[in-house]
Amino acid sequence: MKVIFRVDASLQMGTGHVMRCLTLAQVLKENGADAEFICRKHKGNLIDKIRLSGFNVHELEVFEETEVDNKLAHSHWLGATQQQDADDCIEILKAEKSDWLIIDHYALDEQWQKRLKPYYEKLMVIDDLADRKHQCDVLLDQTFGRQQEDYSAFIPEGCKLLLGSQYALLRPEFSNRREYSLKRRTKPEFKQLLVNMGGVDIDNITEKIIRELESCVLPNDIKIVIVMGGSAPHLEDVRIKTDFLPYKTEVKVDVDNMAEIMADSDMAIGAAGSTTWERCCLGLPTIQLLTADNQKTVFKLLSKGGIVKDLNSIEKLPKYIEEFKSNLGRSSLLSSKVCDGHGVNRVMQYLGVR
Repeated sequence: MKVIFRVDASLQMGTGHVMRCLTLAQVLKENGADAEFICRKHKGNLIDKIRLSGFNVHELEVFEETEVDNKLAHSHWLGATQQQDADDCIEILKAEKSDWLIIDHYALDEQWQKRLKPYYEKLMVIDDLADRKHQCDVLLDQTFGRQQEDYSAFIPEGCKLLLGSQYALLRPEFSNRREYSLKRRTKPEFKQLLVNMGGVDIDNITEKIIRELESCVLPNDIKIVIVMGGSAPHLEDVRIKTDFLPYKTEVKVDVDNMAEIMADSDMAIGAAGSTTWERCCLGLPTIQLLTADNQKTVFKLLSKGGIVKDLNSIEKLPKYIEEFKSNLGRSSLLSSKVCDGHGVNRVMQYLGVR
């Protein structure tokens, strides 16, 4: 089976799209599939990481801002027009028809998909927005609470919808750590605080959090772990700022043991992005921040259900931490019901891999 992924990472869009596709690609590879990637060379791309993970990457150039269209809300994320992107991909795909083409990109819709139709057998779209039309065989949206009617006007008849956090694309390490993580939370402690605002954190929210942590009353023996991506533009500023914290603090970059770090943490401060499902799988109580418009649905639903504690003002963080300490057990239980970590296996069945 030959599978091609069309996905990008950048300082603007973050790393989550590539990371979840990489998770699926790795499991496909383990089951005998040949997986490759097509990525545009945006600033903050993860092309090197994909290659280091053992996959071939076809690189596309980024065009000037004036050379992109504005048909979709996120068209400016593409770095080209849809027509140009389609033509670039055809040059790559025409050599051999793929069994599956998998797209994870907010800037592509049915226009692009129809143009590429002769070059793939089946198409899967990974989306979170439900804001544009698709011509696909399978559509995956791992948003908690997503309903079929959200996509009824955007997909063709016969398209299989995989909706909800039960399909979240998590690496196997998370399901492997789940039992250990949930068991240790039956008697809640507060010895490790995890701060993770995504791989890029373009708005430098991490440094603002650190500033508020300076005035927090935390246990003297607490350990603060800050996880960031190597492409984060404010990484060095964060490292400098941690020197002012009165608590033991470690900044970790491009970690490959996120599940272990989360499982050993007692509370997290994090963005409402794709790492939400990782934290839920491990029952990690979370104070959650909204960092992008496309996170609003998840943010509201999880907050309304008491699954996370939503933070709408950084200045309230000390107060929120103090209040949240007495609610860790309940939050862990509720969040653990959102995602069990086996989503990638469920998705694989619809790709013809058992």
